[in-house]
Amino acid sequence: MRTFVEFSPSYAMLNVELESGESIKAETGAMVAQQGVSMSTGASGGFLGGISRMVSGESFALNTFTADRHGGWVSLAPSTPGDILTFDILPGQNIFLQSGSFLACSENVETDSKFQGFRGFFSGESMFFLRAYSERGEGTVFYNAYGAIKKVPVTPGEELVVDTGHLVAFTDDVEYSIGKVGGIRSLVAGGEGLVMKFKGNGHVWIQTRNLESLVSKLLPFMPKSNN
Repeated sequence: MRTFVEFSPSYAMLNVELESGESIKAETGAMVAQQGVSMSTGASGGFLGGISRMVSGESFALNTFTADRHGGWVSLAPSTPGDILTFDILPGQNIFLQSGSFLACSENVETDSKFQGFRGFFSGESMFFLRAYSERGEGTVFYNAYGAIKKVPVTPGEELVVDTGHLVAFTDDVEYSIGKVGGIRSLVAGGEGLVMKFKGNGHVWIQTRNLESLVSKLLPFMPKSNN
């Protein structure tokens, strides 16, 4: 499987070239175009796996694109404008993605959800993260963001603070808590709200734009209901 990304970082599109019999799994609705491949739809990890994906904010099922005997290709893109990056997963390793950040993965990668407790409720984000992992050799995850993506290291003894609306993903060797920047006055009038505070020795990926902030700015211009 060969992949390359076009139109990054503003309107990125993932192109996947598949040899005969090779497959890639993708979020439903992500296909832009394809040639020489067949598509099947099913829940990752069966019915329970599909339910697990749904509670983390992703679709119940995944589409699997498989090349015919002559090979083929498929182009994939997320629903929001932004960048696409890859993460290579080793057996026993996990990556956790915020709701809506998963785009596709190699056939040997599985996905389910990780409950983050009421921290998610109080942060205003989903109460579940999507977990991607591989138990059958090295795998690859393709993930997207609203805007550009930046990889930020988390080092021992240091704390990384990320606005909840700008989180994309993080590795399983970091821990986080929900907090605020400054005091109550800053929380109410500072415009920053709640944040995630990461500690450990790993990496966090952030996005340059916040979809929730965009929605809040557009709401005053939306037509009002007469009811």
